[in-house]
This record gives sequence, C-alpha cells and structure tokens, in this order.
Amino acid sequence: MSERAVPFHCPYCGDENLWPHEEQHGSWECRSCLRAFSLKLLGLLRPGGERA
Repeated sequence: MSERAVPFHCPYCGDENLWPHEEQHGSWECRSCLRAFSLKLLGLLRPGGERA
C-alpha cells in the first residue's frame, strides 16, 4: 500500500479533474464542480467486518 493514494474520481460529481488542495495532506479539489474534500484512511477491516 502506498503512503499517498490519489483519488481517481470526485466523490461528488465523478469527474477526474482533481488537484491537491493547499498543503494539507489528503486534501483535494475538484475543478469541475469546485468542491474541496479530504480523504482519510480510518483503518483496516477483518473479513468478518471487525477492525484489525
């Protein structure tokens, strides 16, 4: 797993016109729908749906 994963699509409009937003890690902006959002990994799940 890479340290920095890049989203492929905007979670709001589905477009691929994404750029890093400012200097905050995990923040992205969609230049198609003009929304800014952040991504954060919460943890891994075990096959039964429990947290590891």
